Amino acid sequence: MTHYVASKAGMIGLTKSLALEFGPEGITVNTIPPGFIDTPMLRRTADKGRLGNTVEHHESQTPVRRVGRPEDIAAMCSFLVRDEASYVTGQVLGVNGGRNT
Repeated sequence: MTHYVASKAGMIGLTKSLALEFGPEGITVNTIPPGFIDTPMLRRTADKGRLGNTVEHHESQTPVRRVGRPEDIAAMCSFLVRDEASYVTGQVLGVNGGRNT
């Protein structure tokens, strides 16, 4: 998971730098580091025993008591492309059900 975590941290730095660079041109840049989202990668990780427990256990430890769905990430993306989000830039927007990612 080291490569995954390192790349996520890199995206946060890149996002903040690009937001500063392109903001004067009216271009906003944000990142959504996915939390505990039910994807094939999550299921493969669980199948290999790398979660430390079951998906259901982690779901029960998530404040909203469910695993995220790809649609949750899509909803945030949908908001960010709207004119109403034109003042949101350089942000890390956690779509994670209250979990830290």
